Amino acid sequence: MGDYEKFKTKVYQLTKIDLSCYKERQMKRRIDSLISKRKISSYDEYINAISKDKELLEEFVAYLTINVSEFYRNPEQWQLLENEIFPYLFEKFGSSNIKIWSAACSTGDEPYTLVMLLAKFIPINRIKIIATDIDKQVLEKAHIGIYDEKSLKGLPKEYITKYFTKVSARSYQISEDIKKCVEFKQHNLLKDTYPTGCNMIVCRNVMIYFTEEAKDEIYKKFNDSLKKDGILFVGSTEQIISPGESGFSTYKSFFYKKM
Repeated sequence: MGDYEKFKTKVYQLTKIDLSCYKERQMKRRIDSLISKRKISSYDEYINAISKDKELLEEFVAYLTINVSEFYRNPEQWQLLENEIFPYLFEKFGSSNIKIWSAACSTGDEPYTLVMLLAKFIPINRIKIIATDIDKQVLEKAHIGIYDEKSLKGLPKEYITKYFTKVSARSYQISEDIKKCVEFKQHNLLKDTYPTGCNMIVCRNVMIYFTEEAKDEIYKKFNDSLKKDGILFVGSTEQIISPGESGFSTYKSFFYKKM
C-alpha cells in the first residue's frame, strides 16, 4: 500500500498521534482495513483525504483509538475499589480533597462509574473527576451521557435505578447530578502535560496497545502525577511486570501504589 513510515510522520504532523508508540502489526492492520473500506489505494491518498475532510479525520482518530468501554467492567475490581481502595485513600488523604484522574476515559463509562461509587462515601456535590481522552468524538458522547443496554449490562441494578432514566427501548440517559461531577478534556497521553497532585489515576485497557517503551514512559509520568502513596488502577490484562522500575509497588492485583 506504500510507505507506512512516511505515513506515520504525516499522521503525527496532522494529529500529534505518534503511531511509533503503538504496536505496529496491530495498528497497521486496523489502518489498512479502514483505508480499504474507504476504497482508497495508498497511504498518500488517504493522508491527503483526511487533511482536507474534517469528518474523515475524526473517523480516523476514533477508529485509531479503539474505544471499547462499559460501566463496571470487571466487577470484582470495582468491588475491591469500593471495599478496600477508597477506604485506604480516605484514611491516607482525607475524604474532602480526593483528586482522581480517569485517563483514556473513552465514552465516560469509567469516570461516571467512579462517581457512583464515590457517592456512597462523599456527598455528590463534593465529587470532581478529571476525565481525558484523545478522541473528541467519544468525549462528545460522554458529555451527552446516553448509553445502550450493552454498556450497562454489568452495572448493579441499584445504580441503574438511582442514576439513569430510560429514554428508549434500549437506551438510558445518565443523571445530571453524576454528569456535573466529571470534567472532560481532550488529552494525548503520549505528548500532553499530565495533571499533578492526583490521589488516584484510573487507566484501564489502553496500555495493551502501546509499545513497551511507550508504556514505560507513561507509567513514569503517571507516577509523577500521583502524590506519594497514591494509587494507579489498571486493566485486567495490564499487570505491571516490574512496577518498581516506574516507582510503584503492588498494592492489590491491578492496583499499584506510588512509593
